[in-house]
Order: sequence, then structure tokens, then C-alpha cells
Amino acid sequence: MLDHIDQVPFVHTPLHIAAHRGQIHFAMEMMNLKPSFARKLNRDGFSPMHLALRNGQIKLVLRLLKADKDLVRVKGREGMTPLHCVVTMGNSNMLIELLEACPECIEDVTVLNCWG
Repeated sequence: MLDHIDQVPFVHTPLHIAAHRGQIHFAMEMMNLKPSFARKLNRDGFSPMHLALRNGQIKLVLRLLKADKDLVRVKGREGMTPLHCVVTMGNSNMLIELLEACPECIEDVTVLNCWG
């Protein structure tokens, strides 16, 4: 069943649901079983990390970041990465966390060629 979900280009995976709800243990188990889910976009153009950020699930964001620092570079709707979301939210502590984990993410731009 999980392999079938992985074949659909834009889908709300179990990891998206866990990220939205802040279910850390389940989300991390999904990361172990299907790491590819962490890079998938749902129909709204958001990755699990985007959703966790948008819903204030900071502990989960930090766990996802620890599991794979490059998740900060996943481009969602309009080319926005989780880093861009943090910039628009104005969360300076989270911005520092993301930049320390993945300094290369500073190079990512949106479809409008904007940094943040």
C-alpha cells in the first residue's frame, strides 16, 4: 500500500497527516519506512515539513531536520522551501536552526526568483 502511495505524484501521505497533527513518533516511523514521503508534495503543494511549520509543530520540524537536513530544500508551491516559510513567519530561532543545519539552503529561490 505504501509503495502505491509513493507512485502518485501529488498525494497526502501518512507522513503529511502526522506532520500536520504533530505526531512525532508516527512521523519518524514513517520516515524510517518510506523516507521518500518526506519529499512528496500534497495536492496543495506542501511537503510534510512545510505542513509541520505551518501548523506550529516545531519539535517535529526539528526531528525531521535531524533525520534529513536537505528537507529544508524541498520546493513546494511557487518554489517555496521550508526556509522561505520560516522567513515569512518571522521565526528567527527556527531560521537559525535551519541555516545551521543546511547552510546551502540560502541559495534556494522561489519561482519569482525571490529569496524570501
